[in-house]
Amino acid sequence: MAFDFVFNHSETLAIAGRTADSHCGVRSVCDSDWYRAPMSTGRFAICDLDGTLIDSDAALVEAFITLGVPRSSISFGHVIAEECERLGISLDAYIDAYDTAAAQPFPGVVELIESLDRWAICSNKHVVSGRAELERLGWTPRRSMFADAFDGPKRLGPMLEELSLQPSDAVFLGDTDHDRACASEAGVTFALAGWNPRAVPRTGDIVLERPQDLLEILGR
Repeated sequence: MAFDFVFNHSETLAIAGRTADSHCGVRSVCDSDWYRAPMSTGRFAICDLDGTLIDSDAALVEAFITLGVPRSSISFGHVIAEECERLGISLDAYIDAYDTAAAQPFPGVVELIESLDRWAICSNKHVVSGRAELERLGWTPRRSMFADAFDGPKRLGPMLEELSLQPSDAVFLGDTDHDRACASEAGVTFALAGWNPRAVPRTGDIVLERPQDLLEILGR
């Protein structure tokens, strides 16, 4: 039987509404290594950007609407070039229409970023928009990979290689099914950004209720 894992505000690990202590043996909950790396090292945080660190839905949608795309046709989590092609608009026009000053960090994310010394961005976002937002926010990840770094949707393998990390050395923080699949494909622990109301938990997810809960997963 698989369970959903949720970090709540009291920092107690809960499984299906019950505390982990009652379920020793389930995904090695009693052995905290499954979610906590040794304090002397800690895991490396690899983060998605849109919908995970920044609340960018409105900005993403507004750019499409400006270009005449019906709101009902817009979806999230895609490579922006592929989404523009699907919707029949120019990628360059979309980049021009996207307001890189509009999206703001989710509550608690600024404090999380300030607490991280080893972190990276892996995103399907266009590199121009992504780098502009990182610069505006003053965020300096060790590495940032955007859509231009991949042949198709983002993958964690190139990021792990770039950082000389093993899959067990990292945690991927994301908000979509694609993010979950990226982590699974690479053998990396996935943590769901539960503070985004659009994020849908799946069986077996580690669901974080607030950004600071990621530090517990990293072993900080």
